[in-house]
Formats: sequence, structure tokens, C-alpha cells
Amino acid sequence: MSTIRILTKSTMKPTCRIFLSHRNSLFFNTNYQSNIDPFRVLGSLHGIHNTHQAFRLPGSGFGQSKAIARPNDGFGSTSSRVVLVLSQVASYSTSVETRVNDKSFERIYVQGGVGVNVKPLVVERIDKDENIVGEEESRIEVNGDCVGGGDANVGNSEGLSESKVAREESEAEKEAWRLLREAVVMYCGSPVGTVAANDTGDKLQPLNYDQVFIRDFVPSALTFLLKGEGEIVRNFLLHTLQLQSWEKTVDCYSPGQGLMPASFKVRTVPLDENKYEEVLDPDFGESAIGRVAPVDSGLWWIILLRAYGKLTGDYALQDRVDVQTGLKMILNLCLTDGFDMFPSLLVTDGSCMIDRRMGIHGHPLEIQALFYSALRCSREMLAVNDGSNNLVRAINNRLSALSFHIREYYWVDMKKINEIYRYKTEEYSMDATNKFNIYPEQIPSWLMDWIPEKGGYMIGNLQPAHMDFRFFTLGNLWSVVSSLGTPKQNAAILNLIEAKWDDIVGHMPLKICYPAVENEEWRIITGSDPKNTPWSYHNGGSWPTLLWQFTLACIKMGRLELAQKAVALAEKRLPLDRWPEYYDTRTGKFIGKQARLFQTWTIAGFLASKMLLEKPEMASLLFWEEDYELLEICVCALSKSGRKKCSRFAAKSQILV
Repeated sequence: MSTIRILTKSTMKPTCRIFLSHRNSLFFNTNYQSNIDPFRVLGSLHGIHNTHQAFRLPGSGFGQSKAIARPNDGFGSTSSRVVLVLSQVASYSTSVETRVNDKSFERIYVQGGVGVNVKPLVVERIDKDENIVGEEESRIEVNGDCVGGGDANVGNSEGLSESKVAREESEAEKEAWRLLREAVVMYCGSPVGTVAANDTGDKLQPLNYDQVFIRDFVPSALTFLLKGEGEIVRNFLLHTLQLQSWEKTVDCYSPGQGLMPASFKVRTVPLDENKYEEVLDPDFGESAIGRVAPVDSGLWWIILLRAYGKLTGDYALQDRVDVQTGLKMILNLCLTDGFDMFPSLLVTDGSCMIDRRMGIHGHPLEIQALFYSALRCSREMLAVNDGSNNLVRAINNRLSALSFHIREYYWVDMKKINEIYRYKTEEYSMDATNKFNIYPEQIPSWLMDWIPEKGGYMIGNLQPAHMDFRFFTLGNLWSVVSSLGTPKQNAAILNLIEAKWDDIVGHMPLKICYPAVENEEWRIITGSDPKNTPWSYHNGGSWPTLLWQFTLACIKMGRLELAQKAVALAEKRLPLDRWPEYYDTRTGKFIGKQARLFQTWTIAGFLASKMLLEKPEMASLLFWEEDYELLEICVCALSKSGRKKCSRFAAKSQILV
């Protein structure tokens, strides 16, 4: 077995560690200044890889699933420099143990979950000199080959390299790339993410726009991956993993075990004399508006982890012990049993992209679509062993139940609205038609005239005696991307967007929701929120960052012309308006009254859309097709005698809805 060395850095460089400001969180210190003797690792990593489960379906090109050979001892070639940091924290200490104790991987990677107060392994491969990190081109070693950088192949010869003469970038694209690179955040000499906004006029009061948000970084990450630059994404995934909450608590002001932070910031902390260190300071919602924990951060992290593997071919990252453990912790948090009767995820207002009070508490569509996607990602990436069998089974059951629930009860079109209009109420039987006791009077007057003859959408929320009929764009687009909707429903969603183009796109794609809540309804639902005034911000504002998800959905459904039309519209305005966060008014004509300029995910969303349109074949690595096996294990059908499994015919018939 190869010896693993701990690299040391010059004392002129800052020390680097992850700082958890939360009082019930563990500190994880990766101080590289200590001179530590080499040591050997007990146990084996490649066992995890060899047991990787077979849910990956073979695909075309470099994105197909494959076993990545690991020569020698599983850590790569003997010439590779490897940094191994093994931390087992038994108390709230800021120090790191520098030696491996007698506990093997099997005891760290326990069955059915993780050990108490055990931080995962962090194994980093460094292919360049340790003092030259974070240059223009990133390099990742995959199966002995270096990939990444501007024109490097990713995964194999059919990767992201140009097979034909490259299209000349427009001035808008050149400016966008410059701004995106200026937004990159460095930590200990390596790129770890992008700030939310880099508005030069907002330096005195940046609020939290100078932080790296997990949600906001996703379009930036995809843009870098499509460009062939994977280092920043890999670093982001690993560092945010180390910020994950590991401490079970009962204090309502502490993050639950497995929770991913909403954001983090690199802070410079002085030590003594001329020495200082860089720390990562996470925010789990304790500094956010309303102090709400971010439910979607962990879901986006899982989705990005899969995208990284698909677009780079570096599946070894998914197989690592620490990554597998962090993945399990997120899933255990989401799949925890509670009092809720529904397969959808119960959350409060402000727990997702709409991070202020907007009446989406309960089971908002956005969270359900991301939850469904994260479960499908996890089913591909989880290693199969005795400790994960029950989790895989729970994922399959939840996927089938959630798919049935959303398709059956969240979908509305002209036919379904007419059915709701004639609902009977107060039905107590097991075979009731109106299962959620929805009163027909809830159907808003605007919907009667707005719904097109051809087309439909997923409603924003469903609870007992309540249907939120607003059209939420992100949830509907991600339902298409993840195949949460049936093929017919997915096509109908895009048909509705096309039919209601002036309402949902207008002068700037795309409305975050339609319509806005106004007057007394606005005062009741938002609490008279001065930022969420009608047709502004989350209350009917237009968000250009949704462009990349719209493009992805259009490519999947073969509607490239819609995406091209929206991208062309955005390209004309965004550079002139200095890349704002959002737009106001009913048609998105004006820059948002409190919008930050040079918003990073606006910039990245535009670039990702342009790159996906240029190489639509890459989009197939980022979306999901209908899973027919999933339909065969549907467990949601109800009969007079109670629950029973759907017949194969009944389950498959769901795709014809």
C-alpha cells in the first residue's frame, strides 16, 4: 500500500480550516501548517466502489456510468500527491487528531447511518504543485488522465472537447464570462464557489450577497462543468460537505443532523503577530430572514453531485466514504418518519428559493420536485451494502408514492378544473373522489379564463381543504426535467408556457410565480412584506436565472425554439441592464426596485443556457427520462380494504394521464 503524506505549507500562507459558528456544531480544522509524519490508512476505500449499486443506466458518450479503475491501493498512481485528513471529533474542539487510531473504515462507515461525533474522511488528490492552486485551468485526475481546463476532454474522447470549429462568443457572453470569473471565491488558494452578487455599488451594505449560496452556485457550477472546468465544483462539493451539521440536537435554534447550510463565507481571522487564517463560516438559516432552515440546500447538493459525475466522468468522488456518508445523512433527514400522511415533504415558508413569507408553507411544488430529483440521484449514486439496503428500499417506495401523489393531485388542466368545480364535499369514505375536501369555491376567478384549452400545470401547493392554484415556474420546470410529471403532463406544461408567453415570459424570462397576490390577500399572505409587493421579487417578479432550467426542460421535450426565443430576449437586455437579480411589473419591463446588479446566478443562468443550446446533447446527462420500473412498484393505490400494491397495468397506466 502506498504511503500517504500530509503536505505542509509555508508559514507565509494563511492556515485554512472550516469554522462552524453554530454553538452546537462541530469544528473541523484542516490546518496544513503542522508537520505530520506519514501514516498508513487502515481499511480499504475501494470496497465502497466495488459495491457501488447498479442503478446507473448505461448512456452515450462520456457521461455513461462506468467503473473507474483505481491502480495500486485505490488512491491512484504512486506519484500522485494525496492529502488525507482524518478527523474524529469527540468534543467541541478546534484541533484535529494527526494520527489514525485503531478504528477501521467499517466502524466509521456503520450500517444504516453514521457513527456519533465522527467526521468523514477527506481525501484530496493534488496534481499540481501545492503552491500553485486555482489558476485559470482546473485539472482533475480521472482514471489516470487529467481532465478539465478550457479544451480538455472530460471523461473520454467524446467529452466536452470541441469536435468542430468553435462558435465565436457574442459580446454578451464574453462579458458574462468575465463577470463570472470575477465572482469566484478563493479559499486557501483554491476556488470554492461564487458570490451571490458582485454589485460594485453595494459594497457598504452587501447583506449576505457576498456569500456563497448552495442554491445560487448550481448554475455557476454547471457553467464551469460545461466549459470543462471541474476543480471549483469538486472543491465546492467537498467543502460544503464538511460544513454539514453533524450534531443531533433538540434545541430548536440548532440545525438538525444532516442539514446543509444555506450559504457560507470565507473569513480571515487574525492569530498573532502577522499570522492569520482563513475559515469557512456557514449559515444554517440563523442569519436569514425569518430564521428558517434551508430545506433545498441538501437537495441541490445531491443534484449537483450527480451532475459533476455525469459531466466529468469522475465517479470516484461519489464513491468516497465521506461523500457517501454525507449523502446518507441528507436522505435520513428527508426520509424521517413524522406525523404527515402524505409522501410529499412538509416544510415551512421561506425554506427554498422563495425565502420569505409567501404562503407556500406545507407541501410546495418546488420542494417536491427537487426532493424527487434528489431521490433519483441518490438511487444512482448510493453504494449497495448491508448498511444501505433499507435506505435504497425506502427511496424506491418514496419515489413511487411521491410520483403518484403529485401526478394525481397536483395536476390541473381544463378537464381537472371542471372536475374540481363539481366536487362534492364532506366525503369520509376510503374511495372518495374529493380526498382532500377541496371546496369548489376555492377556484379563483382568474384561473377560469387563464387556463388554455391545450396545456396544464402543477399547482403550487396542496393541503387539506386548500389548493394553491398559482403557477410556480421553478417547480413546474423541474417536474419536467426530473420526469416527476407524466410525458403528457410535461408536454402540456410547455404548451401552457407557450400559450401564456406574455404572462410568464413577457419582456424578461421568467416569472417566478403567476399571478401576484394583491390588495388584502397580499397583506394577509405576506404580512404586508414591503419587498414582496405585487409583481415584484418573489410575488410575481421575473428571474432570469430560471432561464437555464427552462432551456433544459425545452431540450428534453424537443421544444428548442421556445428556449432560443427566451434566451435571445434575455441576451438583448441583461448586458444593458447590468445583469440584475430580478425584474418588476406584470410583464417584467423594469429592473427590480431592490434588485442587486451583477447577480451571479443571472450571469451563470444565461451562460448555461447558451452552452446547452449549442450542445443540446449534453442536456441528456442532466435530466431524467420516465422510469417504468418505478411505476411497477407503486404503493399508493387505495382500496376499500386499505393499501395494496398497484397492479402492473394500473401503475403503467399512470404515464397516460
